[in-house]
Amino acid sequence: MMHLRIAGRLAAMLVLLIGCVALYYLWRLLPGRNPWPQNFLGAMAKLAGVEVTAIGTPARRALFLANHASWIDILALAGRTDTAFVAHSGLAGHGALKALCDMNRTVFIARHDRASVSEQVGQVRAAMADAKPLTIFPEGTTSDGTHFLPFKSSLLSAIDPPPPGVAIQPVLLDYGPGAADVAWLGSEPGPANFFKILGRPGPTRLTIHFLPPLAGEALTNRKTIAAAAEAAVRDACGAARALPNPAPLR
Repeated sequence: MMHLRIAGRLAAMLVLLIGCVALYYLWRLLPGRNPWPQNFLGAMAKLAGVEVTAIGTPARRALFLANHASWIDILALAGRTDTAFVAHSGLAGHGALKALCDMNRTVFIARHDRASVSEQVGQVRAAMADAKPLTIFPEGTTSDGTHFLPFKSSLLSAIDPPPPGVAIQPVLLDYGPGAADVAWLGSEPGPANFFKILGRPGPTRLTIHFLPPLAGEALTNRKTIAAAAEAAVRDACGAARALPNPAPLR
């Protein structure tokens, strides 16, 4: 049954991909916002068996700072908010994947290329000037879904200081008790995790908590932003699970 489930979901995803790519290019002939990246990513989450619940209100012009456990995070957040993402430049080396990322206006950065830091900061700030929200995963990688990694202030250089009119909004992505079953850790090959999720018999439940935007002294600089966003996400997770805040992984 697992193999049939995977095959059925893959077939549906392929049909969805072909249809949405065709509609995306047709829609480009018209003025205004192109809805098909958001439609595609949201539908992909549903086909993967993900049930998404949202709590709180996403700001219209926002930089979301979210914890990161799975590739599902991207599908669910984009499907709900039409957000673009800041991603590692290594993804740009995969032709078909890069083309899909470009449709959703992904900003690629080379985290270890110090020579181009100012250029990358400019690219991120330019993306935030758009009406489309932007998401950064400040942990820098995926966690095991049960603990959070420290939020790295170095990834927030582009919002030091924050651009006028852009809300800096922490977001908790909470998979509840099943978090460890869907988390994608660096030691696990991507395809293995992908097929594991597609083969799950029951739904994968994800609650997206849009927390209050940061304000006041929390916006002083990138370090205070990282600390405040991490604290907000940890506190929200503790409240959601009615448990003490998870201990940080250092």
